[in-house]
Amino acid sequence: MATAVDELLDMLFDMIDEAKNAAFSGEKCVIDRDKALDLIEDAKKQLPVDLAEARKILSARNEYIATAKREAEEIRKRAEIEANQMVSEAPVMNQARQKAREILNQAEEDARRARREANEYCVDLLRRTEDALAAAHSEMRQVHNQFRSGMGSGSGGSSSSGGSRMYDAETDR
Repeated sequence: MATAVDELLDMLFDMIDEAKNAAFSGEKCVIDRDKALDLIEDAKKQLPVDLAEARKILSARNEYIATAKREAEEIRKRAEIEANQMVSEAPVMNQARQKAREILNQAEEDARRARREANEYCVDLLRRTEDALAAAHSEMRQVHNQFRSGMGSGSGGSSSSGGSRMYDAETDR
């Protein structure tokens, strides 16, 4: 399940991976700070979208269960009405009661099955969403660690006379 968060993290990774070493520092690299911060901000904005999708799935599951309960109750009421409308003779009443019990049992079984299927569906969707979020989080941590290690390892080079400034995370603290 590739998301916009994955794409943003890939872009950030590529930016750091392709960054040039900073002058006189084998452990730091030069990246476009604004672009990196924009990518991180975009990723942070996209995560609530994924969470909102999970909430929609839960809401749909709850609606599905509520509908199944309503249908079961309607079936039960119809069975009662049918039973009450039947002739009051003993054999016919017994048959009506038996039929009502069968209909009610079937409705309850249908409701249990629908509830079980809805729960299984939601559990699977939540698991997949959680896996996707965990993968995105893991990738974000990995990029963060690579960024830190990229700042700490590299070859010392000649000084750059260009106008770009080197980002130093230690000065941001």
